[in-house]
Amino acid sequence: MCYMTGQFICCLHLKFYALIYSGAAVILFVLMHLSHRPLLKTLLCTVFALIAFAANSVLCRLALGKDAIDASSFTIIRLLAGIGVLMLILKVRPASNTPAARGSWISALLLFGYAITFSFAYISLDTGTGALVLFGAVQLTIILSSIFSGQKLHWLEWTGVILAFSGFTYLVAPNVTTPSFTGFLLMTLAGIAWGGYTLRGKASSAPLQDTAFNFLRTAPFVGILALITFFNLQASWEGVMLAVLSGGLASGLGYMVWYIALGGLSTTEAAVVQLSVPVIAAIGGVLFVAEAITLRLMIASMFILGGILIVVSGRAYGNSD
Repeated sequence: MCYMTGQFICCLHLKFYALIYSGAAVILFVLMHLSHRPLLKTLLCTVFALIAFAANSVLCRLALGKDAIDASSFTIIRLLAGIGVLMLILKVRPASNTPAARGSWISALLLFGYAITFSFAYISLDTGTGALVLFGAVQLTIILSSIFSGQKLHWLEWTGVILAFSGFTYLVAPNVTTPSFTGFLLMTLAGIAWGGYTLRGKASSAPLQDTAFNFLRTAPFVGILALITFFNLQASWEGVMLAVLSGGLASGLGYMVWYIALGGLSTTEAAVVQLSVPVIAAIGGVLFVAEAITLRLMIASMFILGGILIVVSGRAYGNSD
């Protein structure tokens, strides 16, 4: 009886995510035709991408945390699902005037590196610690890259970065434990890889094509991973479905929209807005899983959103100097 109840609840969760992203796919095509309103397009695409990141985090934790699938199988299915969905979109999309693009091997390597290290890191890290290490590494990678490229941050931007990261740290603090060295190293590498993938996305003039072919170029790496771990692969039906949803929808569509959003975000904004992902995930828990609204969530949200607002204002203020 308990088994049947668990299966029924899981089915409801999968149907919920399938419904959300079916609607999101329709919204996506609407967003791609907002070229005459760039600010609105950037805003909507950023929000969409951040929600996708939050959903992706939940799907990963559901699959790996419940031992529904092993880390290698999850990564393999996740990337293959992303390839399938994005190639299908390329096949059926209407003709456009966007320039031809085929992604790059460097971006594909960064994408694969992020996916595999992220999956294996969560074997030995709890959610709070993993999030802190991941987003800390992403922040440092993007901001240091910005500084080394000669883009000086205005003091208001520094203030916003510190404020937002302080709120993020406060939010995840209760779940932070001393990480294992292996988990810490893997999640740090995941953050560096995702930061690099984000930075390369800012130069994309054809987000759909670049994202699709970046995923497609991971296929050889996926094949090698499958060969190396073949005899240790194990997955339940639930784990497979979660990996498909994570790869095809939360990752494939989410990363494509993120590349669209990056065209209208500064490097610092791209780094800081991602700190809102844990807040969005927490709000989703309040709305859909009947979790309580805590004082910690409210305070952290104000710090993070306030920090993001200051970063955006700092950019505009700095440009006016």
